[in-house]
Amino acid sequence: MSLPEPIDPRAMRAADTDRDRVADVLREAVAQGRISFDELDERLDQAYAAKTYADLEAITRDLPASGAVTPAAATSTGYPLDRIGGTPGATFSVAIMSSERRRGTWVVPPTYSAFTLMGSIQLDLRQARFSQPEVTIAAYTVMGGVEIIVPDDIEVEVGGIGIMAAFDHSANGPGVPGAPRLKVTGLALMGSVDVKRAAAGQQLGPGRPDPGRPMLSKDQPE
Repeated sequence: MSLPEPIDPRAMRAADTDRDRVADVLREAVAQGRISFDELDERLDQAYAAKTYADLEAITRDLPASGAVTPAAATSTGYPLDRIGGTPGATFSVAIMSSERRRGTWVVPPTYSAFTLMGSIQLDLRQARFSQPEVTIAAYTVMGGVEIIVPDDIEVEVGGIGIMAAFDHSANGPGVPGAPRLKVTGLALMGSVDVKRAAAGQQLGPGRPDPGRPMLSKDQPE
């Protein structure tokens, strides 16, 4: 008895999430000057009309490796499964003329809010679990700072706004196959929101200091 021929993963049907991922890669490419706006429109049309992974791969073939598209079924084990899931605890942090830090093995809820007024908050996600594949952190700061430290293997999308302030978008980018997606939104007014990637064992200095005031430190464990 002959065995069935294996199916080429590239011939598998693509999902809407795969098409959206390619669209993000194309928008990043036009922002970097790799393709023109006319090419962006043309390739976006092709991306949303694509039926298979091979169709999507052809659209990003001439872009950097981060634009590669592979079947989700074939790459779902690229990120540790035990890091996704769990029951989250607190869903917000507030620091008013003080500082707060959340780190260690905590569970990131689907939506987490951080607010500072002349204070600082540090959220360290390097040892955290993610309650679901996509989570959002909404960061708001007035004359203060929010620092979000993310592991270097997850997908990050930063979309916040800075007014007379800095809202750092440099951590934007894909993660390893199967990794969760972190969206960071919010507003910085005369303050800063810093999103940085770091390896689990990498030593980092303290978060941005509260301008002109002594800090009352509050550490939140798991």
